[in-house]
Amino acid sequence: MVMPITTLGRNDIKVSRVCLGTMTWGEQNSEAEAHTQLDAALDFGVNFIDTAEMYPVPPMASTYGETERCIGSWLKARNNRDKVVLATKVMSRSDDLTYVRDGDMRLDHKNITAALDASLDRLQTDYVDLYQLHWPDRKTNYFGQLGYRYPDNDDSVPIEESLQVLADLVKTGKVRHIGISNETPWGAMRFIQLAQIKGLPRAVSIQNPYNLLNRTFEVGLAEIAHREQLGLLAYSPLAFGTLSGKYLNGAKDSTQHRWHSPICIHAHLFPAPSLVQRPWHNYRPISTASILSWMMTSLRGSKRSINATPIPAHNFLLTS
Repeated sequence: MVMPITTLGRNDIKVSRVCLGTMTWGEQNSEAEAHTQLDAALDFGVNFIDTAEMYPVPPMASTYGETERCIGSWLKARNNRDKVVLATKVMSRSDDLTYVRDGDMRLDHKNITAALDASLDRLQTDYVDLYQLHWPDRKTNYFGQLGYRYPDNDDSVPIEESLQVLADLVKTGKVRHIGISNETPWGAMRFIQLAQIKGLPRAVSIQNPYNLLNRTFEVGLAEIAHREQLGLLAYSPLAFGTLSGKYLNGAKDSTQHRWHSPICIHAHLFPAPSLVQRPWHNYRPISTASILSWMMTSLRGSKRSINATPIPAHNFLLTS
């Protein structure tokens, strides 16, 4: 198998169509297992690694930053930083993650610069190829939230301010490119507009959920991604494991509570869901890379997911 290679956004940076998700390392996976998966991914031609300061999940004070530490020790041991495209993310405000930066996480200069420096230290590198804002600072809909509420008091950090901080980090050489994540159509266009008007760095990617059972990205963001060349880094391509077939025949996952969601209940409708989903997703024209993470909790699952990437799909699936 030859791993397909594509470009990230409007830039010439070359990334594999499969991006290695890492959010289980340090919780479900040990450091040694993380290193084994990284080695295997590189052998398969995967050069794109995505992580975040928040990982692993579920987020806890005791494991905060452990995933980045696993990657950092691997980079140091293998001395192969130039072989990978490394992406990480900075957290925005949250009522739950009060153990990070005294619970005052905002997408401002103080927080973004502090988060990046800490990530670089854990990753044992002096730069990241892609630095992403994990979720918006403003009050809006993300992580599947419905029913938009008009905020009475908008005390969010202006997008222009966040973008200026990222611009300064690009100038220092600590960040090569910037990206957004869990964004809305308005937010994506605002980032693009401000970059153009103010001469600031343009986001090269957007990391949002996208799979056969969750196609909300197509409603407002697909056209933006296409026309503005904003590369989609699709997370949860297997719908939190549903499309891997793990929930078939009434099976449940004792380590997660996702079985009770509508997406998981539909799993039994697909005779071979993973064989349907993976080729469908990888042939979508708006997709830059699929971030495979939950299937990566075991090396066997990693190889199975990556090997399935080029499987031909029926035309009716690719055009639906």
